[in-house]
Amino acid sequence: MDRMFGVVSREALVAGDGLSFLRGIIDGTQPAPPFAEAMDFDLVEAEEGRVVFTGRPSARFFNPLGTIHGGWTATILDSAMACAAHSTLKPGEGYTTLEMKLNYVRPVMPDTGTVRCEGRLIHRGGSVITSEGRLVDGQGKLLAHGTETCLVFPAKKMGT
Repeated sequence: MDRMFGVVSREALVAGDGLSFLRGIIDGTQPAPPFAEAMDFDLVEAEEGRVVFTGRPSARFFNPLGTIHGGWTATILDSAMACAAHSTLKPGEGYTTLEMKLNYVRPVMPDTGTVRCEGRLIHRGGSVITSEGRLVDGQGKLLAHGTETCLVFPAKKMGT
């Protein structure tokens, strides 16, 4: 099955819980976001408080130094940490990232191969969610890690 890419309406996004929406991206009943196609990574696992993305770094993401740009690494980590938060949303809730901190441990190169990025919930409160993420290579060697804080709010305030 070919993956769909697109943006859903706010109403569709918040009609159900966050975990169901993420699982819909995995099973193809919901479109993956357009940036995932451009960045060449996929959401492959989702459970409450935990998600996994896989990504394929390639030379098209090189910075001037000849390594994969830190922005690519930041994007896959942000996606994993934010989706760990998203997996806890109740119907009618929205969220946004407030803060993200990353540590780059090893360079990422095209010959690194497929990488795995896991996001895990640290804390879910009424209005603040914290999560952590780890990016590893195929042998489980740590490439980068980080933490993220997200703000939860009623979805009717989204986009205002």
